[in-house]
Amino acid sequence: MARVTSSTAGWVLGVWVVAGAGLRAEQSPAPRDPAPNPGRPQGLMSVPRTPPRPAPDATPPAPVPRAQARPTTPGQTSQQRGHGRLFQPQDLGMLEGPDREAWQRPELIMDALGIGDGSVVADLGAGGGWFTVRLAKRVGPNGVVYAEDIQPQMIEAIQRRVQREGLGNVSTVLGAADHPALPQGRLDAALMVDTFHEVEDTRSLLTNVRAALKPGGRLGIIEYRSDGGGPGPSPEERTPSAQVVRAAEAAGFRFVRQEQFLPYQYMLVFTR
Repeated sequence: MARVTSSTAGWVLGVWVVAGAGLRAEQSPAPRDPAPNPGRPQGLMSVPRTPPRPAPDATPPAPVPRAQARPTTPGQTSQQRGHGRLFQPQDLGMLEGPDREAWQRPELIMDALGIGDGSVVADLGAGGGWFTVRLAKRVGPNGVVYAEDIQPQMIEAIQRRVQREGLGNVSTVLGAADHPALPQGRLDAALMVDTFHEVEDTRSLLTNVRAALKPGGRLGIIEYRSDGGGPGPSPEERTPSAQVVRAAEAAGFRFVRQEQFLPYQYMLVFTR
């Protein structure tokens, strides 16, 4: 995830990646029930207002520690400027621990955004494409996944991964720090995993993400909780959920709810 921008790549949609104990609930603004919607964009599944199925009782396995972001080099591209804490491509292996599937819970995240067969979605800050390939398998051959990152090395890593997986529904996009370069009005959903805290001009970026969504399209932002538990960046690099809500609303999004099923992170859901 290399907006560190990257889900993930988004810590890349680039998208971070120490075992934590005693996590307390993240404080955030009380979610507001969305206004009744006479319909939903094609490609989105209906999402119940009640929370998704509860997380398993079993405690997730201790996560593999993640390397801290290294300083960017003087030769960084123009797309990278505006991000002082980019996750380095040579550290991508730290995001690929075998335990990530258990604590990241990608299926529940995609359920929360209503992503299904035929959806058109974006993985913002996609990094090495860990989430990209899962999105591609969920949307199927009738759907499209835009894997966006601002580092060319991350885009190359995603392309190699997609080729190995034999996926023909992924389009890689080299974006800019304040603009993901996505087609306007095309997306059913967009996902930013461990990417928001690396963005300096959040209003410009989120305004452009909103323009890429269809009316009623959804945005999911996932970040590590600020209490310092679990894997991820150091506590001082983490962003409180209330700050993310304010930034998204300033860009024109409407806050829908905060999901509670992730053990180390919070997930905020917005709609255009």
